[in-house]
Formats: sequence, structure tokens, C-alpha cells
Amino acid sequence: MTPPSVPLSTDSSDSGGFAARVRSAVFWRWGSQVLSQLITWASTILVVRLLDPHDFGLFAMTQAVLTALNFVNGYGFATSLIRAKAVDERRIGQVFGLLIVSNVLLASAQVIAAPYAAAYYGQPVVADMLRIQALIFLTTPFIALPSSLLARELQFRSQALVNLVCAMTGAGVALSLAWLGYGVWALVFAPIALFAMRGLGLTIAVGRLVRPVFDFRGARDIVSFGTALTVCQLFWIVQSQSDIVIAGRMFTPHDLGLYSESLFLVLIFTGRFLPPLNEVAFPAYAELANADKPLAPAFIASARMTMLIAAPFYIGLSLVAGPLVATFFGPKWLEMIPIVAGLALAMPAMALQIVCSPATNALGRPRIYLLTNAAGAVIMPACFFYGVAKGPQGLVQAWHLAAPLLLAITLAATLPAIGARFRDLAKALAPVALACLAMAIVVHGIDLLQPALPAPIRLVALTAAGAVVYAGTLWLAWPSLIREAWAMLRKPEQANA
Repeated sequence: MTPPSVPLSTDSSDSGGFAARVRSAVFWRWGSQVLSQLITWASTILVVRLLDPHDFGLFAMTQAVLTALNFVNGYGFATSLIRAKAVDERRIGQVFGLLIVSNVLLASAQVIAAPYAAAYYGQPVVADMLRIQALIFLTTPFIALPSSLLARELQFRSQALVNLVCAMTGAGVALSLAWLGYGVWALVFAPIALFAMRGLGLTIAVGRLVRPVFDFRGARDIVSFGTALTVCQLFWIVQSQSDIVIAGRMFTPHDLGLYSESLFLVLIFTGRFLPPLNEVAFPAYAELANADKPLAPAFIASARMTMLIAAPFYIGLSLVAGPLVATFFGPKWLEMIPIVAGLALAMPAMALQIVCSPATNALGRPRIYLLTNAAGAVIMPACFFYGVAKGPQGLVQAWHLAAPLLLAITLAATLPAIGARFRDLAKALAPVALACLAMAIVVHGIDLLQPALPAPIRLVALTAAGAVVYAGTLWLAWPSLIREAWAMLRKPEQANA
């Protein structure tokens, strides 16, 4: 799998410095994410077969609450260190202090809110689950601060190694508890173990112990920037969790489990692979902005490389949803098939929308991120309220309406701010769209003509045909894109040779 590009310097004289560090950051952050997700998904498939949709429905209810509170966990304070031109020990200590205060308050708030959330959903066990999950907040200061300090220097190798260890820890806990018959509690304790290991690993990786400073005088810029990103995060939480919150009260745990696992599957790219790349893109864009270099060419290159993977992945996922679910999830999850197939078609728009925020944030203009997330916080719940009465398929239809609309608003706000034109972006993405269209026509035709093969064989045949058609179309019509993708696939030192 080829990592999408992140911005490289437009100055050829810097090709041995900044560009090499960005390539290295992408290589390690993307590569570790791929390996981590392979580990996570291998264990998830086994856990899914051991548990029931009901268990995943209960877990989805708690995740909506946990994520809703998580918007004020203080990550925005730590992020302020990345774009600052200079930081000192006092400022780092103040950020650590803000993180500690924020997350202790959050853990307490979740414990207090637990019985009310359980009453809302009509599921008493949700209260006990939320009380235990409050431990996750206590690990956040030890993750957010070292992550930002390492990202500031584009140092992602140590973070990559930590992420791999965390993935194995979480997978091991989830699989062991599910195998031993602990049911939904396997889903509760696995993230706690993962976050605790990440906090420990990153603290060791950063190579320093920071003394928290609770005197916040002189930290106005940290608080203002962090608060702006926090408000943005609040809007993001509303738009990303409103479907679960709305459906959780109207769906049975079984139906909610089917929908939430379908969403978990289709968000594998936008939710798992794009955020790590944005972590690299943000400091890279910030360095370009601080050097007074244009962001538009780098942004368009990043968007093209992202969609080079995201678009065929999601179109292909929609086409092979049937044999994929049958092969990996088993008979009791077959009701997921139309949900997965429908949701996947909305995700390319979400992928492109997500990659916009690092560029405007790097310019010190978080208000654009705020605007687009505020729009999403209105559009997404409104569509979900309309669709929920029709069941899971109604929510799928809501995604088809909301995702393109939110993308249009985001591009309208982002492109002028970074000096990019929609025409240039559309021209860069046209080869991807046409190659995906060719892939869809061929794969759908093969699926109609082939006999009733066993699901695993059908999955392999359709996936192979789609990959050949997509790659072949690009190679014949736009070979430069293939060469660009291959350059990013190679190790950083090879790409920079």
C-alpha cells in the first residue's frame, strides 16, 4: 500500500533536508499504521466471530459518550507546540499542566454522567462500562504531550514502534478476554490497555520527564489556539457521533451493532489512515508557511495521492461487500452487506474533506476548520434525524446526502485560503475518477457473469480484477501517477537518492 503524499518543499535546494524529513515521517507514520491496522483487524475479525452484534451495539453506545467528552481532552493545547516557532520548558510544562487538569475533570465527568447515559439508552450495563472507560482520560496527558514534541521535529520513527507495540497489546487483550467468554468487556478493557501502553511508550520515546506547571500566566496564546481547535473538535464530535447517539435510542442493540460495525469497517481508511497522515502534514505545512512558501501545490499533490488510494479502496469495497462480509465476519453478520456497500460510496468525499484542515491550521487560521466543522455539526445530524426512521439503510442514505454537501462547503472555504483553484484540484483528481469508473464497470460485469462461487474465491477474483483494471488504466493513460506513487512507496533514503 502506497502512502499518500504530504507537502514537500517547492525549493529544490532544500530537497536534501525538509523533503527528506517529510518522506521519512510519512514512511514511518504510514508504515506503522498499516502494520498496526493489520494486527488490529486480524484480532478484530476473530473477536467479531466470538461476540455478537448485541455486544458491539452496547460498546457503540459507550463510545458515543466517551468521544463526546473527548473533545475537551486538551490535545489542542499540545498541538500549539507544533506550530510555535520556539518553545521553552515553562511553556511545555504549562501545556502538560493544562492536559492534566482537563483530563482529570473529564474522567470525573464521565463517572458522574454514566448512570444518565445508561438511562438514555435503556441499558443499565452502559453505566458500569463508562465508569471503567474513564481511565482512558488519565492516560491522555502522557500521550498528547510527547506526541506533539516528537511531531514538532517530524520524528515519527519512535512513535511508529510504540504504535506497533500498542496494537499488539490491545489485540492481545481483546482476543484473550473474548476467548475466555467475557463478552462486551473484551471491547472495554482492550482500549484501556492500548492507551496505557501508548502513554508509557511515548514518555520513554521522548526521552524526558516534564514537570507540570499549573501557573498559566503568559499562556494565553496556548489557550486561545487550543480552545479554537477544541471548539472545532466539538463540532467534529457532533457530526461524527450523532448517528450513533440518534440511532442508539431508536435501534435495538442488534441493529445498532450491525450499523456500527459496518461504519467501523468503512472508516478503516478515513478514520485509521488519514489522521496519522494529517499528523505529518500539519507540521510539514507549518514549516512551509513559516518559510513563506506556497501551500497550494503541496495541498493539491497531497489530495491527489490521498484519493489515488481512497477512491479505488472505497469503490472496490462497495463492489465486494458481499463476499468480504461472508468471508471474514461469518453468517451472523450478513445483514451488514447492504450497509457496508452503501456507506463505502460516501467515503471518498469524506476522505477529501478530511485532508483540508492541516493546511489552513498551519496558516494559523483555525477559524476555517471551525467553520467547516460547524457546518458538519448541522448537516450530519439533520440528515441522520431524517434517515433514522428508515432504519440502518436510512442512515446510509443520509451519508449519501451529507458527505458531498460537507465536502463542497469545505473546499469553498479552504481553496481560496491557501491560494488553490478548484479547477486545478479537479484536473488533478480526474485520472483517479476515470480509472475508478473503468474498475467499477469491469468488476460489476464480472460479478454478474461469474457462476455462484464460494465467497472467499469470489472475493479474491473480484479484488484482483479490480486492482488490475485500476492500475492498468492509470499506467496506460497516466504513467506519471504510477511513478509518483512508487517513489513514495520506496524507503525515504531511496526516494531521496
